[in-house]
Amino acid sequence: MLKELIDSLQSTNRESLANAFSRLGWSGFWIQIVVGAIPIILMVYFFTFANSPSGPRAGLPMVEFLTLGSLALLVFTTFWFWRYTRIAKNIRAPQSTLPLDSLNQTVWTGIVASSIGILLSVTVVFVEASHLLFYFLSSPQAGVPVIQAQTAGTSWVSAVDMISLMALILVLAAEVAVLVLGLWLLFRTTQSCQAAA
Repeated sequence: MLKELIDSLQSTNRESLANAFSRLGWSGFWIQIVVGAIPIILMVYFFTFANSPSGPRAGLPMVEFLTLGSLALLVFTTFWFWRYTRIAKNIRAPQSTLPLDSLNQTVWTGIVASSIGILLSVTVVFVEASHLLFYFLSSPQAGVPVIQAQTAGTSWVSAVDMISLMALILVLAAEVAVLVLGLWLLFRTTQSCQAAA
């Protein structure tokens, strides 16, 4: 009787953990797909319908590398959350012998990747906002003219700069949401480890 009770508790705990991996895995996956697609749609729309896609303001090379790193981490965490849904299927399998410690390590990998992505995105947003602020402070404080003729030595902020900043903010929002989901999944995995002990 006691053995049956323990087995039923373990199967309930296993099903609960599998549900958490499945639900949070799909949530994180689709959040990143949707939020990651919005900047791409904005850029395609702008470059398709805008007459002048860029101004003469040159970006910093460091920002390009950090942005590529942040986007690469977003792709990695999207794949990682899809992987959580596969782990949920393995947990549900009756013959599965997944050690809970390896689940904790898997979740920690996703949390570390999300944290590094947030750090890169915050750095890029800060550098870009500072760069834009410099250009706004160096321009006449009476306002920015709607029509501007390019002369030697002038530069301006174009709509691409604002779309780029908006894309970075959207990616940052997705990374924060993924970090929250990852922390919740870590909490659920840790609870299961304690219940199994």
